[in-house]
Amino acid sequence: MSSHVYEDAKRRLSRISGQVNGIQKMIEEERYCVDVLTQVSALRAALDQLGLVLLTHHLEDCVFGNDGDSHFDSKDERVAEIRTTLNRFLK
Repeated sequence: MSSHVYEDAKRRLSRISGQVNGIQKMIEEERYCVDVLTQVSALRAALDQLGLVLLTHHLEDCVFGNDGDSHFDSKDERVAEIRTTLNRFLK
């Protein structure tokens, strides 16, 4: 994983961890349900964005490779990997 992607993912995970802790505190404080749900929605969006960063990295670096250096030899293997990856990400 490139250092740029690694640092971006680390930063996002730190924020996500903070959001989870914030939601836990809100529930412990019995905060208004709609406010908690708003934070859950924000957390879901943050996780989706992290997934998008990782998905993009996987497609660019692992499936297609830098300068044509890919883990897959044929177009069919690449398509199968993309299908598998999207299936896991979109569940």
